[in-house]
Amino acid sequence: MTSNVKDLDTMLDPLIIQESGEVYRNPTQVQMSQIVLPCHANHCGELSAGQLLKWMDSTACLSAERHSGVSCVTASVDDIHFEHTIGVGKVVNITAKVNRAFTSSMEVGILVTCEDLYTARQWKVCHACATFVARRTGAGKVQLKQVIPHTQMEQMEYSLAAERRRMRLIHAEIITDILSSSTAQLGECQEYEDAVRAERTRVESVELVLPPHANHQVSTFGGQIMAWMENVATIAASRLCNAHPTLRTIEMFHFRGPSHIGDRLVLKAIVNNAFKHSMEVGVCAEAYQGGEPLRHINSAFMTFEVLDSDRKPRTLPRLRPEPVDGKRRYQEAIARKKIRLDRKYITSCKQTEVPVSVPWDPSNQMYLSYNNVSALKLMDTRNNWVLTSEKNKVRLYTLEEDHMLFFKVEMNVSVPAEQTFHLLSDLRRRKEWDRHYEECEVINQADEDDTLYRIATPSVTKGGKGQDFILLASRRKPCDSRCVVSILAISVLVKLFTGLMLYFLPTSFLGSIMTLSSLGSLRDPYLIALRSVTLPTHPPTDDYSRGEVLCAGFTIWEESSTITKITYYNQATPGVLPYISTDIVGLSSAFSSSFSACSQFLEANKYG
Repeated sequence: MTSNVKDLDTMLDPLIIQESGEVYRNPTQVQMSQIVLPCHANHCGELSAGQLLKWMDSTACLSAERHSGVSCVTASVDDIHFEHTIGVGKVVNITAKVNRAFTSSMEVGILVTCEDLYTARQWKVCHACATFVARRTGAGKVQLKQVIPHTQMEQMEYSLAAERRRMRLIHAEIITDILSSSTAQLGECQEYEDAVRAERTRVESVELVLPPHANHQVSTFGGQIMAWMENVATIAASRLCNAHPTLRTIEMFHFRGPSHIGDRLVLKAIVNNAFKHSMEVGVCAEAYQGGEPLRHINSAFMTFEVLDSDRKPRTLPRLRPEPVDGKRRYQEAIARKKIRLDRKYITSCKQTEVPVSVPWDPSNQMYLSYNNVSALKLMDTRNNWVLTSEKNKVRLYTLEEDHMLFFKVEMNVSVPAEQTFHLLSDLRRRKEWDRHYEECEVINQADEDDTLYRIATPSVTKGGKGQDFILLASRRKPCDSRCVVSILAISVLVKLFTGLMLYFLPTSFLGSIMTLSSLGSLRDPYLIALRSVTLPTHPPTDDYSRGEVLCAGFTIWEESSTITKITYYNQATPGVLPYISTDIVGLSSAFSSSFSACSQFLEANKYG
């Protein structure tokens, strides 16, 4: 249950001693500590989830406003999984800091821990990422300043924030597609004699937005709305089981519009479906003022459990859905549960287990793609690589960690980054320069960014079997090309000024210039991420030994308009190590010749 203080300090990454001896603290970081009093608790003497959501939102908002310098409002909160409850008398520590800023929005990371004052133990309660939008009160558009990561942890979160933003932007569309494709396969609802009618769980409540519920812009606090939503959802859940439920997960909150002082907020909740040990409650918030029509403010799906005296989940009653809309919600809840299980399996799959590949189907494509790219970004942020060899301007690095072996190959080419990305993205062309690619075929073009390939490699021994791989290739362009161009321009100017003005500028100004030069590391690379997946249509065959790739791929950095730095990564599990010389990564004793051939291939095709 507990983590020691040292581990949590590593997660928070609050203070870093720099080479100059100065202590670095993230300038956007905000910390809130609260003792849980009886007025914050529910019937069990545990902190109300709604109260915790209010504290989390307030802390994150302060962090966003510290960075932006203007008022901010909550746009969305990513999925939250509550790992533990918090009892009366415990201390809640909430840390929030801006991971990355975009044009007018920013991602704020929130970590909640619980502290026992008597034993000094601390443990993680939940982690979340919230998106805040900066609102300028005067004329003109908001242009947020960049977040400059100083530590490996900050660099990792900065890099992953771009992928999480992409997930948020396509979340609603993909969920709709998944539900529409899954619902048709779920069949009719089963009828149970002892089932509880869904209508019995329906809850509707109204709240008047008063000044204490609003911020300095007279808009209702996002945390307050989330707290009210959690309250009605809890009541709906308790009506199904005639007991007090415990909130376990909340799917993404997305605020579709603001509400203000004087608004009436209508909050509605109903149990959509009950499974063996959990139930899903749908909840929405709508606002109106006077005789105007209702405005949709927010909606979410919350999963509850009912715990027995041993803190184990109880078996729940069956639910009898209402006709038409009730049955639709019932079936969609089954589809969402499948999505949650897929996502949980993908994100928690232990890397030391074999097989490392996971099933692919349209319902988990979004999460597989996200994990595929995120794993490559995490490898890219590692800073403890060891240079093993360098030949023909190709550098090979290795890293051993937790029974895993990591490879990194690095080189520069005189080819524009976008063309390099285009040439390396199509794995069918890799056999033009990599002798380890014997066959390559496209199995499925899932969308513009994700492609499934089957790749075959020759045998390492005479008369032996070759290997084949089923790979998901996920492509990503830089998050914001305008940001890349502006940062490159700043970087060039910085180099020019620091070279010409070194002896003429004050030390303090030079320090500011050097800080600006670190902006050059903020650009995003082009990414091509690879990982193994399984497909029922392509099982292993007798002709090939099925190989697996846990994480591999290219990062392509634009050094200038004509110079590109290519970095290739591969993460090898113990089961794959014996085959590393013939693995898909193309690494062997002749690795330099393979990537020299890659450089020649790119040069030969730089114009098309």
